[in-house]
Amino acid sequence: MKFAYVTAAGRGKLDDLMSTVAADLQANGMRLGGVVKVPEEVCEGDHFCHSTLQVLPDGPQIRITQDLGAEATSCRLDPGALANAVAEVENRANAPWDLLIVNKFGPEESNGRGFCEVIGAALERGVPVLVGVAVPHLDSFVQFAGDMAEALPPKLDELRDWCFNASARDHDNQQQYHTA
Repeated sequence: MKFAYVTAAGRGKLDDLMSTVAADLQANGMRLGGVVKVPEEVCEGDHFCHSTLQVLPDGPQIRITQDLGAEATSCRLDPGALANAVAEVENRANAPWDLLIVNKFGPEESNGRGFCEVIGAALERGVPVLVGVAVPHLDSFVQFAGDMAEALPPKLDELRDWCFNASARDHDNQQQYHTA
């Protein structure tokens, strides 16, 4: 079982890292399933921007946050929209994935919902999984994964190497990737 996770401190850093990894892997021929965050305009001040997920490899973009207004202090996550993103990934589960990427293990996953079943199903099928873990949810992720998941540093080269080594890609593709 090939299962790894990465954390990154700083607002938006994990999202950027996971999106960059996915784009790089796809550009080098890896067949991905899962979701990454779509880069969006950075908001100023304390008002948080919207979050939109891109279903991989070429699925729809789904906004998973609600507009609660500038003064809102409640969680802006739209559980129904997140459930739609999960369903879109599940609908593609029979595709030949080399790797499943889940942008972020967050509040829904910490409560046993969200992408938890997708992760488990991929691992059961022998598909390697890379998960971004939001720092506030690290304890929940460790409880979810037990000792099955390997911690990786938030370094693009090391994440790419792990992904190619973990995937079922043939040696020629890996060699081509490393020399490109």
